[in-house]
Amino acid sequence: MADVTLRARLLLAFLAPTLALLAFGGFLVFRASRNVLEQQLGESLSATAATVATQLSAERVLSLTAEDAQGEGSRTWRSLKKTVESMQQASGTRRIFVFDADRRARLDVGGGLPPGAEVPELLRDALELEQVFAGHRNASQVLFKGTDGNFYKTGYAPILQEGKVVAVVAVEGSAAFFGPLADLRNAFIGLSALTLVLLSIAAVLSARQVSRPLESLVRAAQAIGTGDLTSKVTTDAKTVEVSALSRELELMRAGLESRDRQLKMMLGGVAHEVKNPLGGIELFSGLLDEELKSSPPNIADSLEHLGRIRRELDYLKRIVDDFLAFAREQKVAKVPFDAKQFVSSAVGHLQGEASSKGVALEVEVPSFRLDGDESLLTSALVNLVKNALQVSKPGQRVQVTGRVDGTKGVLEVKDEGPGIAAELQARIFEPFFTTREKGTGLGLPLARKLVEANGGALVLESAPGRTVFTLSVPLAHSSTS
Repeated sequence: MADVTLRARLLLAFLAPTLALLAFGGFLVFRASRNVLEQQLGESLSATAATVATQLSAERVLSLTAEDAQGEGSRTWRSLKKTVESMQQASGTRRIFVFDADRRARLDVGGGLPPGAEVPELLRDALELEQVFAGHRNASQVLFKGTDGNFYKTGYAPILQEGKVVAVVAVEGSAAFFGPLADLRNAFIGLSALTLVLLSIAAVLSARQVSRPLESLVRAAQAIGTGDLTSKVTTDAKTVEVSALSRELELMRAGLESRDRQLKMMLGGVAHEVKNPLGGIELFSGLLDEELKSSPPNIADSLEHLGRIRRELDYLKRIVDDFLAFAREQKVAKVPFDAKQFVSSAVGHLQGEASSKGVALEVEVPSFRLDGDESLLTSALVNLVKNALQVSKPGQRVQVTGRVDGTKGVLEVKDEGPGIAAELQARIFEPFFTTREKGTGLGLPLARKLVEANGGALVLESAPGRTVFTLSVPLAHSSTS
């Protein structure tokens, strides 16, 4: 069954829907049961608290102090404690305590807090107590675990004096239902685990057909990880996903191989290009040293050697700058801009260089809107125009023209120089390939890289007396509508 998706095989085995149904159904049953029982327990505890509140005098409760609980206790304290203890035994609760509006205990049966002590447990139920002090009975929203490891819940009811809440009765009761609920949850987990085992067997049988190509891809990925970028990734995958993974892995391998080859070439080119100016710097610095040591020093020759050193340093700096610009990952921020203004701004400052060489720099670009990173495209266009000026002789022309071609905006840089030999045109965009003595060979490759980063293309046509670089960039949407 070729071209059957992996997802389809898993769905045929009922793995995903069955597990999802069991997990979701078990969760819903557990949560619903727990919520209902928690609500019932809260209602019961708050009702018990309300019953206790009716048996207590607010005046007597508020009169209790720490001294009342000392020794055998005062008569009031013993009487109130006896009343609450009987209510505790009758209701089967763990603890009943009374606290005032300042959240300080007045009477505590089952907890042992003396009158006047702070009740830290109240901090967890701050929101619920706001309603209680407003005159309504309430219960804690969440269960808490006692020191015995069991879960408990607290119900609250107000004690009123002249219509004002002056104290609160709190009743803590055990969430005895939690144990059976945990058993129910464990049963669902066990059932889900058993179902998982059975359905996993079916899934494994189905997945066996894809395990072999996956193992092949793992070996290929491991080979790539160890640096083997020459072995192509192949697989006899039967599923769409694994076939797509194989193709993408092969594309990644090819890309890494190309990048590795390009990096080695660039490093070799940089080493070669840097070696020449360093040799010149070493030579001229030696000559400068000899001139300065002579008596008297030859100032004219010394200055000439110093100028040559500076020129070699400038060339070395240009090599490094070009290399960094080419190696840097270009971040493109596309915005619509006008082609006419863009070209005028980009090549305007080159008019002086053209005039000094006696070359006519002509610009004829109509107004149309391009979509791209104007800064990156400016670098590319300036590079092309500079190259054209460098190969032109006095009396010749360099023309920059523009037009719209379908969904692309096209800019052409033409010169009347000697042209590029046919056997060299295929290599003109290779990094570090140059026909000039002091060229780094990165200008044109960088220009193409910048144009392609903007979704465009840069191509060359050349013959003696006519060389044209054609730069095409997508038009802005408004230009194509």
